[in-house]
Amino acid sequence: MLSFYTAATPNGYKVAIALEELALDYEVHPINLGAREQKQDSFLALNPNGRIPVIVDHANDDFVVFESGAILYYLAERSGQLLSQDPKKRSETLQWLMFQVGGLGPMQGQANVFHRYTEERIPYAIDRYQRETRRLYKVLEARLQDRAFLVDDYSIADIAAFPWVEAHAWSGVSIDGLTKLADWLERIATRPAVQRGIAIPEPRDRGGEAAVTEAVTYARKMLV
Repeated sequence: MLSFYTAATPNGYKVAIALEELALDYEVHPINLGAREQKQDSFLALNPNGRIPVIVDHANDDFVVFESGAILYYLAERSGQLLSQDPKKRSETLQWLMFQVGGLGPMQGQANVFHRYTEERIPYAIDRYQRETRRLYKVLEARLQDRAFLVDDYSIADIAAFPWVEAHAWSGVSIDGLTKLADWLERIATRPAVQRGIAIPEPRDRGGEAAVTEAVTYARKMLV
């Protein structure tokens, strides 16, 4: 049994999708980011950085893993799935995982901050991070020219990148003209485990004005 501490963010969805794909036994503990539950002592005891997601593996002496990329790697190792045993493909998968963790996530995260969350509009910052996110999308587009997934077989690399690219409209970044990337998005989005994963910890409603207002309010609190 795993305990899964999460919230409705791309990094949370990454782990939720992996848990569903691997059909692991887990219990969800929703973290209310707006109420800053991630900064409470009980949560900081699990992750000193005060960020979701976190898992606790009760079958392994209550071993705690934080950082979404590290969790994906741990789950793949634990299960023997979603990460090739071939040394070269394994390395490629980890390279693309790091691409998301070190590049796509931080850059698109900043695009979100300046496009959606800051009260002061800073055109330079908005343009900088949206352009860089779009550039990273083009890197993915080039990689997908001759393959269905980032490293031939569906893997933790795809799971890591998908929730971020899937949220491109929220970040104000277009995928127009990136046909291979769009096909990849659709290919992954149709997977039943992915559909279940992006409904954890609760179903999303990005379309309603109330949902957008709530998300922006939460995010501004987190910037303080």
